[in-house]
Amino acid sequence: MVIYNPLAQAELSIVDIKAIQALSQDDMTKVNDLIYGQLHSDVALINQLGIYIVNAGGKRMRPMLTVLTAQALNQSNTEELDDKHCTIAAIIEFIHTATLLHDDVVDESNMRRGRETANALFGNSASVLVGDFLYTRSFQMMTKLGDMRIMDILSDATNIVAEGEVLQLMNCNDPDTTEESYLQVIYCKTAKLFEAATRLAAVITQQDSSIETAMAEYGKYLGTAFQLVDDIMDYTADAKEMGKNVGDDLAEGKPTLPLLYAMAHGTDEQRQLIRNAIEHGNGMEHLDDILSAMKQTGALVYTQKKAEAEADKAINALSILPESDYKQALVALAHIAANRSA
Repeated sequence: MVIYNPLAQAELSIVDIKAIQALSQDDMTKVNDLIYGQLHSDVALINQLGIYIVNAGGKRMRPMLTVLTAQALNQSNTEELDDKHCTIAAIIEFIHTATLLHDDVVDESNMRRGRETANALFGNSASVLVGDFLYTRSFQMMTKLGDMRIMDILSDATNIVAEGEVLQLMNCNDPDTTEESYLQVIYCKTAKLFEAATRLAAVITQQDSSIETAMAEYGKYLGTAFQLVDDIMDYTADAKEMGKNVGDDLAEGKPTLPLLYAMAHGTDEQRQLIRNAIEHGNGMEHLDDILSAMKQTGALVYTQKKAEAEADKAINALSILPESDYKQALVALAHIAANRSA
């Protein structure tokens, strides 16, 4: 797997996640304060489970995209942004966290980000119900903003994410899933929330339709690259590095792009092996042979190139923005998303 090389992007003054986090620190401190404040409930289990999942160690990439994009779009203004972008960023993170809680129950996962999943620790019922709490709390926060356009974009994104999860469920154990269907799942379950995160930054800074469209496209393409690499890492990263069990997708019979490509371009024997693994969810028994098929067919390289192509499209969408450290950070995030190893 190709690792992002800062030297290959010498024109960028911001090239790594720590520098990007430092640039967004003031805004993200407000976002985190909002998250913890809005997590509060009179029901003790909600507080306990909610804090556990929010503290799970994620990079907060989606909310970070909102605040960075808002700042990049506000560079020509003399006044600082109000905190609306931080509220939207917190809402985005609540929606994302709710999907994680539900996903882990559906997938019967027991590890995420290097820790036990909430459902493994607290049980499936508690995880589903606290996920519902986070969804409804996010909508309470939306209504307080008093902007129907924001409500429309976020409610649409939440609905499409749910559709994506159902589409993925339908594709499970189906070796005849097409690449087109797989990419549709990626758009719905992952890229749509990235798209909303960056589109909303344009909405609240009152940009014209061309800039709003460009920012939505940036988020969509970046989110697609991010998920493609996630699917690569299911076969390339160790459990400690990735924060989940290697081969989870294979064990669940998920027909991700590396599997689909290897099946389409492998030998008859390899094709039948992968079909059986997807259909019966027994691929872990033949993991070494399946990894060998991926290597021989170039499946991981193919998926990596698609991720890089999506990142390039995301970067091209940023050409409409004026130069700034915030724009450079967004460019770097696209490279990092397509070339990360964890």
